[in-house]
Amino acid sequence: MKRSLLAILSIISVHCIAQQKDYAIKEINFTRVKLTDKFWLPRIETNRTITIPASFQRCENTGRVRNFLMAAEKKGKFCTRYPFDDTDIYKTIEGASFSLATYPDKKMDAYIDSLIILIKNAQEPDGYLYTARTIDPLNVGSWVGKDRWEKERELSHELYNAGHLYEAAAAHYQATGKRSLLDIALRNADLVCSVFGPGKRIVAPGHEVIEMGLVKLFRITGKQEYLNTARFFIYARGLYKGYDAKSKDVWKNGAYWQDDKRVVEQDEAVGHAVRAGYLYAAVADIAALTDDDSLRKAIDKIWQNVVTKKIYVQGGIGAIGDGERFGANYELPNSTAYNETCAAIANVYWNYRMFLLHGDSKYIDVLERSLYNGLLSGVGLDGKSFFYTNAMEVKDHFSHKDLERERAGWFECSCCPTNICRFIPAVPGYAYAQKENELFVNLFISSTASLLMHQQPIEIIQENNYPWDGALSLSIKTKKPNTFNLCIRIPGWAVNTVVPSDLYRFENNAVSNPGIKINSIPVAYEIKNGYAVISHTWKNNDKVTVEFPMEVKRVVCIDSVKDNQGKVALQRGPIIYCAEWADNNGKAGNIILPRDSKFITEYRPDLLNGIMTIKTEVPVVTISENENISTSKRTMTAIPYYSWANRGVGEMTIWFPYRVQDIEIFSGKIK
Repeated sequence: MKRSLLAILSIISVHCIAQQKDYAIKEINFTRVKLTDKFWLPRIETNRTITIPASFQRCENTGRVRNFLMAAEKKGKFCTRYPFDDTDIYKTIEGASFSLATYPDKKMDAYIDSLIILIKNAQEPDGYLYTARTIDPLNVGSWVGKDRWEKERELSHELYNAGHLYEAAAAHYQATGKRSLLDIALRNADLVCSVFGPGKRIVAPGHEVIEMGLVKLFRITGKQEYLNTARFFIYARGLYKGYDAKSKDVWKNGAYWQDDKRVVEQDEAVGHAVRAGYLYAAVADIAALTDDDSLRKAIDKIWQNVVTKKIYVQGGIGAIGDGERFGANYELPNSTAYNETCAAIANVYWNYRMFLLHGDSKYIDVLERSLYNGLLSGVGLDGKSFFYTNAMEVKDHFSHKDLERERAGWFECSCCPTNICRFIPAVPGYAYAQKENELFVNLFISSTASLLMHQQPIEIIQENNYPWDGALSLSIKTKKPNTFNLCIRIPGWAVNTVVPSDLYRFENNAVSNPGIKINSIPVAYEIKNGYAVISHTWKNNDKVTVEFPMEVKRVVCIDSVKDNQGKVALQRGPIIYCAEWADNNGKAGNIILPRDSKFITEYRPDLLNGIMTIKTEVPVVTISENENISTSKRTMTAIPYYSWANRGVGEMTIWFPYRVQDIEIFSGKIK
């Protein structure tokens, strides 16, 4: 652990020396936030003990590890389907490294070291690392060109592989202080920088992520060339003249790869949703590090497009399965919703950077919505079953090619499980941030955070039962009085804002600011950018309490989204709810939720690892044996959306009609 802290400190010192510009708001490293809660801590432990080991085992069982062995020997046949399968090992190493930073594990550490040796041996002398080509350069498959980088614009994912290598290397170095994987990454990055850039090869990477990876290497090394190349890849978009600009086909006009326009000219989220999220996150990094206002304005416009027209109520993005992409404005179908888990993770990465860029709580509101709903649904409670896509409704009588009725242990394209591996351990890092005299409290998780304010060490201790309870307590530990602004996020949902737009709204529009007390005495505060700003000279054991309302709220959608007309969804706190077959007599698609429904909440520690349920009396559509259609009353039970599909296969729905509006007639049974 000492070595880890020293490594982090050395990185921070290099960072400070190497660059003058950066985000004004600084993230607080997740290693400085020790969780004590009952919601996220068990999930991090499950990720550490089950998800990560299972991912490594599946990488071995599926041939992903063997690909590196064969690349070292330069013989054999690439034994998985996709040339980007190397990244599953990189992402799992990244997650395992994050885990090691807080939970030292000699056995896991040694196993990672053994994998790094394989990776090193597979790397070509000039730094090139891409097992699909190195194993057999003459038989590389249809996704890969005969020459290096030949199909990088569309399918080869050579730079995508490199980006995930860089992110894994940065995490491993930060966690262990070892340079073994970092040196591999730097050799590859040096090669990339020598090949791509002004006066060299010009290409916009077909699948973004290398841009973020290069930024992380720049932060570690201070090597300007890494930042320059990351910026180059951003500005290379929209330059290729081989697309058909008149075509509306996103593959033919370049929009699928976010390559149809220069980034500074883009104002709509288009194309593959994961690639887009990674791109926008990287653009935020580059905008901050180079003080590029044109990039800042571009992603502001794109973000506005997403939150006003292209985000699902549970925080999912990427509505269309054909290409895993964004649809048109307001194209948010329920029955065929895609919502890739990787896209939810990318959305969190992007929105956190938007917060660091602008300091507005609305970005954390979007992050929280995705985190607790559209992202968390991607992994089962067992820690080893996953959704690639995240459905908005499941009906017995309807199916389509992308619908997943139950989670799977692995996928032929297993980007989502390995992305979960690397994301979950870093969740504590999203809780706090700081800027000069301001300490931001973004997420409400029982924990102890250690940091510096005015060069004085302080601890901030959160105690709560979030997301089930809105009562929050924050205690300050300090050796001597310390004056700074404590900025507590007032979640949009607590003041009747679903998302920072009119796309969704709560039916009850009453707004009231939560009461805040210091040492049981009410305190005045200013609302700034969605934060309650408390200016105070903090003394040891000062205690701040906040009470957020936790009533069940009815969510309705703008009429422009046709699938949601006449329907309502349920939200309590940050949690979106759904009805699942297991609690509702085997059906969920026949429930009507009238406007005058009264709700009862109950915490069930025995159900789905502990959840708050919502119950109400509702009419349900029933069909008798002689096919007479009628409604009858029964109790509906709703559960958090993230927890569905952990009890077998059956119906699920998020959006409920107010009344019977139509009857669908089907013949036969769709399995």
